[in-house]
Amino acid sequence: MYNQNLHKSMKKIYFRVTGKTFAVILGLMGSTVLYAQKGETVVGVVTQTNQRLADVLVMEEGTQNHTFTNEKGEYRITLEHEDAVLLFEYFDVPQREVVNNRKTINIHFISDDIALQEVVVNAGYYTVKDKERTGSIARVTAKEIENQPVNNVLDALQGRVAGLEITPTTGTAGGGYNIQLRGRNSIAAGTEPLFIIDGVPYDTGSMSSISVSSQVLPLGKVNPLNGLDPQAIESIEILKDADATAIYGSRGANGVILITTKKGSEGKTSFHVESSTSVIEITQKMKLMKTDDYLQLRRDAFVNDGISNYPSNAFDVNGRWDPNRSTDWQKLFIGNKGMNHTLNSSIRGGNLQTSFQLGTTIVEESSVFVGDFKYKKHGVNFNLNHSSKDKRLELNLSSNYGVDRNKLPTQDLTKRARTLAPNAPELYNEDGSLNWEGNSWVNPIASLNSYYRSKSDQLNTNLRLKYRLTDFLDFTTNLGYNRASLEDKQYNPNTTRNPANGSTSAVSNMIKNNTDRESWIVEPQLSSEFAIGKKGKVLALVGATFNSAKNANTTMQGEGFLTNDLIDNLSAANTVVFLNDQESQYKYQAVFTRINYSYQTKYFINLTGRRDGSSRFSPENRFANFGAVGLAWIFSKEAFLEAVDWLSFGKIRGSYGVTGNDQIGDYQYLETYSVSQDGNVHPYLTPTRLYNPNFSWEKNKKLDIGLELVFFKNRLNLQIDYYRNRSDNQLIGYTLPATTGFSSIQANLNALVQNQGIELSLTTLNVSKTKFSWKTLLNLTIPQNKLLDFEDLATSNYANQFVIGKSIDIRKLYHYQGINEHTGIYEFYDYNLDGRLTAVEDKQVVVDFNPKWYGNMINTIMYGNFEMDFNLQFVKKKGYHLQQTFTMPGTMSNQLTDVHDYWSLSNVSSSNQLPSNGGLNTAYNAYQNYIASDAIVVDRSFLRLKTLAIGYTIRDQRLQGNHIQIFAQGYNLLTFSKYKVADPEHNQDFLPPLRRYTMGVKFNF
Repeated sequence: MYNQNLHKSMKKIYFRVTGKTFAVILGLMGSTVLYAQKGETVVGVVTQTNQRLADVLVMEEGTQNHTFTNEKGEYRITLEHEDAVLLFEYFDVPQREVVNNRKTINIHFISDDIALQEVVVNAGYYTVKDKERTGSIARVTAKEIENQPVNNVLDALQGRVAGLEITPTTGTAGGGYNIQLRGRNSIAAGTEPLFIIDGVPYDTGSMSSISVSSQVLPLGKVNPLNGLDPQAIESIEILKDADATAIYGSRGANGVILITTKKGSEGKTSFHVESSTSVIEITQKMKLMKTDDYLQLRRDAFVNDGISNYPSNAFDVNGRWDPNRSTDWQKLFIGNKGMNHTLNSSIRGGNLQTSFQLGTTIVEESSVFVGDFKYKKHGVNFNLNHSSKDKRLELNLSSNYGVDRNKLPTQDLTKRARTLAPNAPELYNEDGSLNWEGNSWVNPIASLNSYYRSKSDQLNTNLRLKYRLTDFLDFTTNLGYNRASLEDKQYNPNTTRNPANGSTSAVSNMIKNNTDRESWIVEPQLSSEFAIGKKGKVLALVGATFNSAKNANTTMQGEGFLTNDLIDNLSAANTVVFLNDQESQYKYQAVFTRINYSYQTKYFINLTGRRDGSSRFSPENRFANFGAVGLAWIFSKEAFLEAVDWLSFGKIRGSYGVTGNDQIGDYQYLETYSVSQDGNVHPYLTPTRLYNPNFSWEKNKKLDIGLELVFFKNRLNLQIDYYRNRSDNQLIGYTLPATTGFSSIQANLNALVQNQGIELSLTTLNVSKTKFSWKTLLNLTIPQNKLLDFEDLATSNYANQFVIGKSIDIRKLYHYQGINEHTGIYEFYDYNLDGRLTAVEDKQVVVDFNPKWYGNMINTIMYGNFEMDFNLQFVKKKGYHLQQTFTMPGTMSNQLTDVHDYWSLSNVSSSNQLPSNGGLNTAYNAYQNYIASDAIVVDRSFLRLKTLAIGYTIRDQRLQGNHIQIFAQGYNLLTFSKYKVADPEHNQDFLPPLRRYTMGVKFNF
């Protein structure tokens, strides 16, 4: 609402009215009141630079009569008084317009007048202006998400938020992600942040089974967020520190990511349609040996092994295969052009009391794999807002439903494309049948007869009711429901085998996994806002959480079918085995409170408390208390800085608090049993876990100090955060001796993990003109992870895994010393000088794989109707050389081109040892030590043009206020790195990151 105290600032506000620019000094008596006709309707458009502004408050001064601009910047208001004065407010920057019988009033805000600190951010249970927050909260807007041609919202977040690391595990559609916010706090418990969609907690853990999908999707990860359409998202808030996350208690131990979907708005009904087509390809192929170099490597390997007559199974060199053939298997298997077709549409509108939004999405994407593989996604999202005429009752209903369908090969073809000999035979015979070359190889195309299919459904719905009990007391309740199901199958018919072996459908098999999740949440709340004296204000909140989640999983394997036509029917299998069949339930209860006190709107204190109860702990340890305190001081409002023109805003904030972690799975404290079967299929019970009621919450103590500065009339915005998280009472599956009959027992270990770092965010408004603007956003994170303490580490089972004072993401490796010039064999440092290499004694080199720093730089340039947005992502880190995933050079497997520089009597200064087919034990052992040494660690830092978006908006009077935008987008376009072997984000044996080129059009009418 308009605040007349703002007049006291005597700021100079510039605005445009019907093309003319005036300067107005706002004061208590700063406008002359002229007359308008009572009952007249005024219309107009509100803009900033070359954008139309939505959600600008338009209010008739002295009344409650108001409206807001729609998404096209348009407003319509019917006046109640003859002497009407209209107030336009955007981010608390007001403009005061005397109507004076005008029926059309257009307003233009200059960018310099709009401070970024006035943005209202979602903090979960409450909203707060960015300038008044005491916690560390980052925000990603719908505009930033829309400029990226991605299927999953996590891809859209990658590299855009300081402190947030998101790494896809594969380039294959439907795959999973590794997510960490401000580092890894736990040694063994869950480390992913809490996701909340429209107020409902969302489990992002994979629902697939490793038995079914792990060969094509790393670790069998299928991300449930695949069902959420990124285009349906209004904003994403990332809560980092204790002040921002403590109100979520244990669920916020690793941070919180709040996803808010798009809402309706009052105004005439509007339609939005967007259609796009993308071309998809891998970012980089690996540089592999050609046939001549490969065969020379193989021949020299046999010489080194002392073999002159090639074995009968050495088909590549014994003359069985054509030595003149050369096939680029990468181009054939993973070098195809995938296509993505996306269609989004939405309708929104409403009036002052009721508004709605309905959106749909259709996505179809083909794979870069050879073969007919496709990913499909359909979704619908709905939102309804309603309030009573007296504004005492407010209702918000939101619902998102998504359906995924995915068909992939059973195995990722990337590794086969890298390792298959370049002179391997033709794939097909002249008659079009598969070529088995006299049973000399397993035709890789035959493996495409085996395939993986998945289908998933996700429903997320939330009802929020708010009722004003008194002028200062509101009752709110949040009712949420989430359901997700996944069915994925792996089909392995006998047609993947050489028909010469006589295999039939009796050896065909199918593995089927079904997972269902269901959860609900109820959160009643009371909130109050009241003044204390003339300059103090209190915001108070108290509430409770009741949350229940159920998970059911069944994995079965059927083998032996009468015909492959029945392979999808387990009841037709000769043998059916249950690989897994379990159900679990998780219950969570909490009470929480928040008290925020502000004085003179420049001093703030925020107190948060929560008492959590989790079913994952025994009744004796089920409940725990968590809380935080946050402080902020807007020092730029002090009298001694009032005359400082170059400082627009300055704030210091800090917080400290404790959150908990219970991400260990269900029933860990109970004595549990599994059902097993003997050879006669008689079921019996087997104990699988010991009873241990003594372990309790892992606790994370968080400290954060932040400085926010804005200079030169909001043209430069700087934010610096220092954070330190210390997590103790670590929940670990402690390894037990084999004599106990159990592999481990859940326990709390006296270990302390620290994450600390510096986050820097810099926003600059480089140019701000009516027809041209240029804005830059830079994020930089410098993290450090360290194990501060681990009781009795030297005598524990983790002695060879962790080092006190080092990161918990280290690897202990052998120290590589070079190649013996006389033997041509790799050599390594023997630390205990006992004449042999052992992992415990000689793996003494510690390598930290955490990034040294990472960040991104986003530039947004607008000129007239043109707009360009590009994002540069950069990371400084170490990683393994992909040579680690290859077999020893000299075996029947292709190699990287660098391997051609191998030892021989004429090349004693080589970078690779002599090749061997496996007959030389010293070479084989040395190679195994080599790929476990620091020689295999390389610099995998990179600078990447992550996204590029260019758009042109067509605005024409003949479109009657509607507009059309034509756009082109790119994703993973260019990468600069010292690591030339492959893409620096390539995940070993799986598909590397994909590049996308997108063209599309948006219609708004």
